[in-house]
Amino acid sequence: QAQLVESGGGLVRPGGSLRLSCVVSGITFSGYDMNWYRHSPGKERELVAGISSPSGRTKVADSVAGRFSISRDNTERTVYLEMNSLKPEDTAVYSCNAQLGSINYWGQGTQVTVSS
Repeated sequence: QAQLVESGGGLVRPGGSLRLSCVVSGITFSGYDMNWYRHSPGKERELVAGISSPSGRTKVADSVAGRFSISRDNTERTVYLEMNSLKPEDTAVYSCNAQLGSINYWGQGTQVTVSS
C-alpha cells in the first residue's frame, strides 16, 4: 500500500526559506511522476511543482517560478520542494502526489505558514 509522508512545514517569516520532504513507500517510486500541490481556504488546489520520471524534467507554477524548486532522490525514495523568498500568499497546506497515468497517491500534507 502506498504511503506518502510529508515533513518540513512550519512557521516562517516573509523572505524566509523552507525545504519540504516527502518520503514514499509501498510503490516503485522511480516509476512515478511526483508533484507538490498546495491548498488554502477559499482557493482552489494549485499544482506548485512537478518532476517527471524517468526524465527528471521539472515544471513549476508561474506563481512560484524563480523561488521554488523541486527535486527527487530515487535512492532515498524522496521528493523535495525547496522554497525561498517566501511570501504570506504561500501560506497553505502542501501535499505531495505520486502519479502514474490515472493512478494517484496522496500524502496528508504539511502546513506552511508565512507570517511576521
